[in-house]
Amino acid sequence: LFDCLVDGVATLFVFSHVSVLAAVETQSTSSEEMVPSSPSPPPPPRIYKPCFVCQDKSSGYHYGVSSCEGCKGFFRRSIQKNMVYTCHRDKNCQINKVTRNRCQYCRLQKCFEVGMSKEAVRNDRNKKKKDVKEEVVLLESYELSGELEELVNKVSKAHKDTFPSLVQLGKYTTNSSADHRVQLDLGLWDKFSELSTKCIIKIVEFAKRLPGFTTLTIADQITLLKSACLDILMLRICTRYTPEQDTMTFSDGLTLNRTQMHNAGFGPLTELVFAFAGQLLPLEMDDTETGLLSAICLICGDRMDLEEPQKVDKLQEPLLEALKIYARRRRPNKPHMFPRMLMKVTDLRGISTKGAERAITLKMEIPGPMPPLIREMLENPEAFEDSNRPTLPVLFLQAHQVIYPHEQPIL
Repeated sequence: LFDCLVDGVATLFVFSHVSVLAAVETQSTSSEEMVPSSPSPPPPPRIYKPCFVCQDKSSGYHYGVSSCEGCKGFFRRSIQKNMVYTCHRDKNCQINKVTRNRCQYCRLQKCFEVGMSKEAVRNDRNKKKKDVKEEVVLLESYELSGELEELVNKVSKAHKDTFPSLVQLGKYTTNSSADHRVQLDLGLWDKFSELSTKCIIKIVEFAKRLPGFTTLTIADQITLLKSACLDILMLRICTRYTPEQDTMTFSDGLTLNRTQMHNAGFGPLTELVFAFAGQLLPLEMDDTETGLLSAICLICGDRMDLEEPQKVDKLQEPLLEALKIYARRRRPNKPHMFPRMLMKVTDLRGISTKGAERAITLKMEIPGPMPPLIREMLENPEAFEDSNRPTLPVLFLQAHQVIYPHEQPIL
């Protein structure tokens, strides 16, 4: 019986090989007689489902789900760096391609909910890197439409007209408490508060020149300005950071070192501000990008107490698109720069929160009242005892009248 089985298997083995050889021979013979056909068309490009996290255009399957490059990179960085985020609302923020950069906590939770895998990130990181060829990135053609080009030009001009660049300033220094820290240098505080008030007025002017901003209700204009003014003020100061001297330069050219910034009123906020300024350097943002990022900080529909948040979001959408295209057109080989810029919006909000906390202690250190515009930017009205001070709308209307003295009052 065993011999019969062996013979049977051998017969099948030989028969199968003969059949294969015959088929190959027949195919070869017939192919020689066939007329060559035209080459088949290339397969259509693969289409992926939209990003499971934010519904933006997907670039493929990353860490287990279909996702865009932005969410892929955000998830990878969050896992590799063991980031811990905080939600400033109710831990239920809506995440889409417009709002995804507003709350890192909820964005990461959404990544987990749709199935992104921590292990996939770790495995990807542990792969051997030797003999890996440089990845070829197929770059899209990023061209601004006529409408977006006009928007970019208007925002850029509004920024440049209200914020001279570092090269335009005649820098000067002061020896006041330059080499030792004190709780507060009143001379530096007076100068800093004077320059900050002027800067706030310029930010109001910048806002009013942004396309669509003045179509919002007066209440929403005021809410947005109060919410974002400190963000923009910090962004502007930090773009005038000179790393070689470790100094910041203000709009009149006054240049302060780290110790003097501390003594001028920044106090414990100093290291945070200088660290942020250092993080901006690798981005190499130009004036147009700084202006667009400032506009995105300002026109943001997730601010509290807005009357028409959807209208604000609608105004922000073209600003986001304009910055994305402009940044990628300027750096075709660095597509990651746009999401890195947007992450700075979250960082600025964190600094502003700390700034509001600093204002509470600063009020106890200065001998007189805080300048009203700075007071409105830094702190809630309830934190101050002076019930007779002007309300926020009055202060901003005063700023408006400084900028546009010949216009009719808007209220």
